[in-house]
Amino acid sequence: MSIHIVALGNEGDSFHQDNRPSGLIRTYLGRSPLVSGDESSLLLNATSTVARPVFTEYQASAFGNVKLVVHDCPVWDIFDSDWYTSRNLIGGADIIVIKYNVNDKFSFHEVRDNYIPVIKRALNSVPVIIAAVGTRQNEELPCTCPLCTSDRGSCVSTTEGIQLAKELGATYLELHSLDDFYIGKYFGGVLEYFMIQALNQKTSEKMKKRKMSSSFHGIRPPQLEQPEKMPVLKAEASHYNSDLNNLLFCCQCVDVVFYNPDLKEVVEAHKIVLCAVSHVFMLLFNVKSPADIQDSSIIRTTQDLFAINRDPAFSGASQDSPGNPPLRVIVKDVLFCSCLSDILRFIYSGAFQWEELEEDIRKKLKDSGDVSSVIEKVKCILKTPGKINCLRNCKTYQARKPLWFYSTSLKFFLNKPMLADVVFEIQGTTVPAHRAILVARCEVMAAMFNGNYMEAKSVLIPVYGVSKETFLSFLEYLYTDSCCPAGIFQAMCLLICAEMYQVSRLQHICELFIITQLQSMPSRELAAMNLDIVDLLKKAKFHHSDCLSTWLLHFIATNYLIFSQKPEFQDLSVEERSFVEKHRWPSNMYLKQLAEYRKYIHSRKCRCLVM
Repeated sequence: MSIHIVALGNEGDSFHQDNRPSGLIRTYLGRSPLVSGDESSLLLNATSTVARPVFTEYQASAFGNVKLVVHDCPVWDIFDSDWYTSRNLIGGADIIVIKYNVNDKFSFHEVRDNYIPVIKRALNSVPVIIAAVGTRQNEELPCTCPLCTSDRGSCVSTTEGIQLAKELGATYLELHSLDDFYIGKYFGGVLEYFMIQALNQKTSEKMKKRKMSSSFHGIRPPQLEQPEKMPVLKAEASHYNSDLNNLLFCCQCVDVVFYNPDLKEVVEAHKIVLCAVSHVFMLLFNVKSPADIQDSSIIRTTQDLFAINRDPAFSGASQDSPGNPPLRVIVKDVLFCSCLSDILRFIYSGAFQWEELEEDIRKKLKDSGDVSSVIEKVKCILKTPGKINCLRNCKTYQARKPLWFYSTSLKFFLNKPMLADVVFEIQGTTVPAHRAILVARCEVMAAMFNGNYMEAKSVLIPVYGVSKETFLSFLEYLYTDSCCPAGIFQAMCLLICAEMYQVSRLQHICELFIITQLQSMPSRELAAMNLDIVDLLKKAKFHHSDCLSTWLLHFIATNYLIFSQKPEFQDLSVEERSFVEKHRWPSNMYLKQLAEYRKYIHSRKCRCLVM
């Protein structure tokens, strides 16, 4: 394979009258590390000027085994003397280099007026490099007086060179000297880039011709069709915020009641939700001590806003809870107390919808100063200990995630005895939990804790058929709306637990996890793994995971050559086996055609184009 470069123009001084070869091309060929060929070979090839007087010819090897042929014509009169040869060389060029000296306006005019029109007529998507060689003799800022006109006209400006490059769609380079930097890295880098592009184009054309020629000889190899598209499993949208928000309105598992200064009940709430977003409530409900928080502003806010009433003779005590009666909290601030229902709705929604909260408070408090005072108190309640209040700009904070996802979240209370009002007994160990979260997030547990069941009045509840690790992962999802199984086996156990408690979104998450894990396995790992894919399929069907079972059938069919060799493949039912055989990949037809093609290739003793 060879690359043909045509160089046109004279980059030397106009007063230099000797017949030495062009400096730019000669210097590049002699210095480039990618071009092999010593000085004697270049000189030998350059003497071919006698055989072809129009161009000086150089030959060398580039990139190891690529033949590089360069034809250089520095003078237009010589180029014009043999029009037939000149036109053929330009028409067969892979790269064209146009060069001139920036201090020789005559060489530039010769390029622009003579070479360029010829190149435009013959150009056919061939890359062109325009090289402006030399350092301008007058590098000062151009003067506008008439006396300097002749001085400015003696050299070619950068603007003129760029304009010429735009006309041709060429790459413009300024080479201030013919040293290693400008020749080897600057000019050489651009030229070698176009050389690689030319090689790639020739290689692709050669492959196309080879394919065209091979299609006319003998039997064509069989075409392997694409496997069927796998079923798409759509994830269920999260309803985490709405679950916790609904908890405020359903009044189930209430363990705290707020009263106004006149001891009239205002609203019921849940300690676990309030403590999840506020260190003020953690301090109020003794989840943390002042020494743990170490923030005087939070301690002061707690003391100024709330007081706990522990009087057993208090008539306002609610008797809804089967266990301990709800804690009674008196709100000292009258304005804050009047807006407490709106504030709690804001907190239960995730504590990020500031504009809606401000609008609700404004409807109750007409005075703008009172509205600002209540909003500031809400910000103090949500303050992080030891940090400057970051909630000063409510509009920018509204664009963030709900406060459930921050450091003071429900995950802090997962498998912790703080505020726990129910204990699960699993495999001889206990796991504390909070009824309010379980009721809000799981309909089965809501019915279990609020119906005529033993669990409604019991604190210790046994759990069967689930391991402790799986149940903790299940609780983690209920508390945080996320989970991360350790592997496919644990994900399947968690899916079974989610089906038992009818948490459909967790089932979808487990299904997606299993599918993602299987899809990411290479064929070699699938063949060597110990996981029983057929057993996984049967469990998915038994636990009503229709999406996963359908996907697994397609997965077995798509990887038929791997799974058909495993002993558990025989455990497929007749219906499942029929489905897999129908949708198998590669198909029986392709394998038969491939066997016939191999037989033909071996009989002809020729080279296979596929294998």
